[in-house]
Amino acid sequence: MNFRKITFLAALVTVFNFYSCKDDEEVVTIEERDETEVYNEDILEIEEFLSTHTYNYQDFDFDNPYTIQNDNFEIAFDTINDTNPNAIALIDRPELEYKIVEQNGIDYKLYILKIREGLGNQLNSLDRATVKYRGENIEGEAFDFNINPTNLNLTTAVDASGSINYGVVRGFREGLIEFKTASEYNENNDGTLNIRNHGIGVIFIPSGLGYFSTFVTGIGTYNPIIFKVNLIERIFTDFDNDNIPSYLEDLDNDSDGYNDDTDEDGVANFVDTDDDGDEILTADEVQPMQYDEDSSMNPFTTKAEAQDYYDNNAAANEIFVKIEYLSNGNYRLHTTILTDTDNDGTPDYLDPSN
Repeated sequence: MNFRKITFLAALVTVFNFYSCKDDEEVVTIEERDETEVYNEDILEIEEFLSTHTYNYQDFDFDNPYTIQNDNFEIAFDTINDTNPNAIALIDRPELEYKIVEQNGIDYKLYILKIREGLGNQLNSLDRATVKYRGENIEGEAFDFNINPTNLNLTTAVDASGSINYGVVRGFREGLIEFKTASEYNENNDGTLNIRNHGIGVIFIPSGLGYFSTFVTGIGTYNPIIFKVNLIERIFTDFDNDNIPSYLEDLDNDSDGYNDDTDEDGVANFVDTDDDGDEILTADEVQPMQYDEDSSMNPFTTKAEAQDYYDNNAAANEIFVKIEYLSNGNYRLHTTILTDTDNDGTPDYLDPSN
């Protein structure tokens, strides 16, 4: 998958010059283009697209956005011309918004066509997201797509085993976290999927928040890209396998896990197996729990039952981790109790004195 696997490579290649050899073996340095210059070109190209194109908004019921018919809505762009002179351009649609993403001293304008926000859960940038998507260049040609729900890490991270978990490009991540997941996502008896009330939209990404100088087939280099997205489900990650969901290790909740480092050892908490640096593993300073049945000893036969049990019975210091589907058709609730031995309000795994 292009946009997942290239992200880490792109982060590396931007710090090197590229070299090529001529026939006479003269070494030629190919300079990386100036990021500000490229952004200024990209934003003009994106805004030109938004001003000259429309989409099939007539096919979406904005008065009743969370209907089954809208669940199946597929976005289609069209150029405004003599055949549709009264069409409203994307730039003038009320669904179009933007956010500013600061990177390398540049305030990137990231346009997002939020057709429907979604009724489910909000994402954190350290999560894994279940999405359907289509990536296009500015000419509308697809370079990557998946019509079936697929799971993507939103942030690149090295897990506890030392393996690299590749994340998506930053523009995709920053855009996707502005949507919410589906309120229902399950498999029907006939094997089809029931997906209700998910987020639907489009993200317009300048190349500096995309692949920039990395060549990608169908994009080239230094070109903006477009992603049509359906956000379906949020999945908690635990990259360092310490029983603390990664999103909770984003302590300042700024959607950047890399700037949270409790023991200041240069390793961010969400990939640090000893967050407070007390030489006791974080996993040994918390108490993982699991539940297969409710208070009446009835097994959880649906995810909703397991979630309801947590919502109504969890201790004040007990955090939700995940709900697991079991081979017998039932579900298991996983939680973690954050112990605080000295009752000072700081859990042991963040308190070097405990």
